[in-house]
This record gives sequence, C-alpha cells and structure tokens, in this order.
Amino acid sequence: MKQYLRERVVAAFRDIGIDPASPVSFETPRQEGHGDLTTNAAMVAARKAGKNPRELAAALVAGLHLDPSLVASTEVAGPGFINFTFAATYYLEQLRALILAGAAYGRSDIGKGKKVQVEFVSANPTGPLTVGHGRGAVYGDTVAKMLEWTGHAVEREYYFNNAGRQMRVLGDSVRLRYLELLGGTEPFPDDHYQGEYIKDIARHLLEAAGESLREEPAEGRFKEQAETEIFADIRKTLKSLDIEFQSFYNENWLYERGMVDDVVRCLREKGLVYEQDGAVWLKTSALGGEKDKVIIKSTGEPTYRLPDIAYHREKFRRGFDLMIDIFGADHVATYPDVLAALKALEFDTRRVTVLIHQFVTITQGGEVVKMSTRKANFITLDELIDEVGADVVRYFFLMRTISSHLNFDLGLAKQQSDENPVYYLQYAHARICSILRYAGGEPGPDAGGDFDVSLLRNEAEIDLIKTLLVFPEMVESCALAFEPHRIADYLQNVATSFHKFYHECRVVSEDIPLTRARVALCHAARTVLRNGFAILGIGAPEEM
Repeated sequence: MKQYLRERVVAAFRDIGIDPASPVSFETPRQEGHGDLTTNAAMVAARKAGKNPRELAAALVAGLHLDPSLVASTEVAGPGFINFTFAATYYLEQLRALILAGAAYGRSDIGKGKKVQVEFVSANPTGPLTVGHGRGAVYGDTVAKMLEWTGHAVEREYYFNNAGRQMRVLGDSVRLRYLELLGGTEPFPDDHYQGEYIKDIARHLLEAAGESLREEPAEGRFKEQAETEIFADIRKTLKSLDIEFQSFYNENWLYERGMVDDVVRCLREKGLVYEQDGAVWLKTSALGGEKDKVIIKSTGEPTYRLPDIAYHREKFRRGFDLMIDIFGADHVATYPDVLAALKALEFDTRRVTVLIHQFVTITQGGEVVKMSTRKANFITLDELIDEVGADVVRYFFLMRTISSHLNFDLGLAKQQSDENPVYYLQYAHARICSILRYAGGEPGPDAGGDFDVSLLRNEAEIDLIKTLLVFPEMVESCALAFEPHRIADYLQNVATSFHKFYHECRVVSEDIPLTRARVALCHAARTVLRNGFAILGIGAPEEM
C-alpha cells in the first residue's frame, strides 16, 4: 500500500508542477481517527516551493485519483498532513492473500541476486560454548534467516583457529591431566584450561592408548584429541539450537597457502608496514587510527589483526556482495584496523558490516552466576539449554537489541506463565490451534469468498487485522537493519492483540457468516505467529 500511495502522491506533485523535495514517506498515525497512514510530504515540499502547506496538501488530495477499493477516504489534517483510511475491501483482499500465502507470507525478493556471507560464533576449539557464544550464535543464525526470508542467497560461515599459543596451552592441559591419571605430580599452571572437560579428554586418551603417550608432546596427540572432541561438542551444541553452517574456514589455511605473507607483502609495497623493536607494525595512524599496531610480534607470532585482514581479503575474492561479521564486545578494538587495512588494499569495505553483541549475565534467585572460561566455573550453553529449553534460549537471546547488555533471568525463563514472553507467544499459537479444531475447519486456499471482513467491526478485530498486515514490512525492515529483536517485540504485539480479540469476540457462534470471518482472522493470526516463530527459530506448539 505504501508503494501505491507513494506513486500516486508523486504523480499528484508532478501534475501541479511541484518537486516533492524529498522521498515521500508514510507513518502510522499515533492518534485514532487519523487514518491508517499519514504523510507530511506537502509540508516538506511547501518550504521549498514557497506554498502554504495546508493549501498544497489540499491540491494534492484533489489530484490523487485513488482506487476506492483500496482507500476509503483521504483528508488534510493539522498544518498539512495527508491522512489515508483504507477501504474494507482492501482488508478483505489482504487477509485473503495472507491466508493463501500461508508459510510464504512475509517472504520477499528484495535481496534477489545478492550473495551474502554471515560469519558468527567463530569460537576456537578450546572449550565448550559459553552463554556469551550462544548470544552471538542465535543472533547470527536469525540474521541469516531474516536475509533468507527477503530473498538473499546466504552462506553461514564458522571461522576458527586450531593453532597458536592457546591451542598449545590446550594440548598441554590435556597432557598434564593425562599424566595425573598415570600418577604424575607435575604442577598444573593457573593459565591452563581448568575445566572437567579437559579431564574427560585425558581419560578418553588413556582408555584408547593406555600409557603409550607418556613422552608424547603437547602439540601432538593431546592437542589433536582435544580439538576433535571439543569441536564435535561445539557442533552438537549448535545443532541443539537448530544452527548449522554451510562453511567452516580454518585460519591455518591462510598460513599454509601463503595468504598471510602475501598480505604483509602488499601492505609493505604500499608503505604501510615497518619493523621496530623486532616486531612488524601496521601504520594504522596513517589509516585514520590513533596509533600504529603490531601485526607480527617480536616472537614471530602474528596478532589477531594480520590473519583477519587476510581472511577478509579472501571473503572479497569469494564474491560476496555483503559480508556480515558478528563479534563479541571484546573485538571492538580490533576490527576498525582490519577494515582500514582492507580499504588501503583497495577493497570496498562498505560491503562489510560488523555487528557487535554485548555480554550476557546469567542470574538466578537475584544472584549473578559468575563465568570464567579458564577456571571453568562458567555456565555452558549446553547447560543453559538443558535448564530452560532451546526455544527459551533462542528467544531470550533475541528479545533485546545486541547493543545492550543482556540479563538472562533463569527464574523467569523457567516460568510457565504469561510473564515468560516465550510461553505467552507459544500459548497464543496453541490457543488459536484449539479454536480452529473446535471450529471444525479453517479457510484454506479454496476458501474463495467464504468470509467477509466487513463483518469484523469490533475494535479488537480491526486492531488485530492491522497488526497482522504489518508483518511483511516488519520482516523487510528488520532484515535490512539486522534487528531481530523488533520481530520479537512485534510478535508480542500480535499475541496481545489476539488475546484481546479472543476475550472480546466469540469466534464460533450461531452467526455463520461472522463465524467464518472470525475463523479466517484466527487462521491469519496463526500464520503470522508461525512464520514469525520460523524466523526466530522457535517452535510453534499446537497444544500446551
């Protein structure tokens, strides 16, 4: 409807020889009685054209020539707003289209032909996924889902490193625990991985190899076994949240294929690399940064920035139109340097979008549950899923903007009441399914003209209809802004509108035409909830 009205308003401007001054936009009026959509286009254009805004608005209204089956009335309000009220026949056709579209309702092709990569999680295989990883995992997967719903070709990628100091420490942690099982007394350093999972890996090695690994180096069998078991555990955890990746990219490949060395060579040719104090520095100060940064330590070991530059250069070479990086807050200081280096290498960094998610705090009984990936007194993502269920985990991670710290209340998450937002949503869906079963059927693709939306005159009915019809626009705007929390909020509004309708309007009655209309409205509400759940990755139970 917005596009239709935009075309008509622009044509009306053209007919009276006035430039609309800026793109014509529409908003939903805040006050009842002011129509379904409003535009301030006349007020914006009047300033430049030297016209009275209200008179210009009246002239535009006179020249709109709108289809009465779509728009029932148009009026000038206030200093020059133009308010549009939709026709009942418009709602009838929109509801019918919603029902006929079913599982496809809300999908669009605005991203058709665009190849997008979404990189997320990317945790190195040094231990189980934590709740912090979980927030990035669920958010990344949902961003990918939204982009798929809007026609983008999406590839989910997991980037990881199975080398470097942290992996050497991991291997040595397993080695020491293995020797402990054989009666060894070698001290276990504080900077080694302390979790019970390390002991489990050591135990598995002992069962498989006996005492034959006494002289095995940390970076041999011990590191290999740890990497294999931990990464299998990571994949299993992600699978429990219905998250799967199309691609896994290993940082070591960048070294093995000479990509890291080549990046250093290219940066050196541009005069952006120099050596000092035995280290190799990137002239980030010449690229807009405050000071230069080390990219290769004096030990010869690269810092995170260097392989990240090489990795992103490979992303460009793989032909993605858009590359989305989802990082935790601990990456906020490094990614600007990576983007600056890529821009210096003449890549269009506008095709890279970096999304930073803030930390998660788990609370129980009003107390904060502390976490430490080294000391292993953290809550693993698996434990959280076991405690409250995958649907609750996904929704709670999504219901706040990623720019804000998230407090995950275990007590609320386990409640089976309307206070739990997941329960509230799923209960609304289950209630609709119960109503449709009681009604003995529902309007499907062959419903034809079996329901008349003009019979739905109750304020709660009208409010629900208007709320449902926002869904396609909501999906598009949230996908383009990477904001799944707004879909979560919107679904709460749908559930609230439905519950209000349910309490005020008896669905099945002796009035057959009205029953059919209300059953159709129930079906439409179920479709929107179910499709919204699919985007957020939560289940749609038919009974609770």
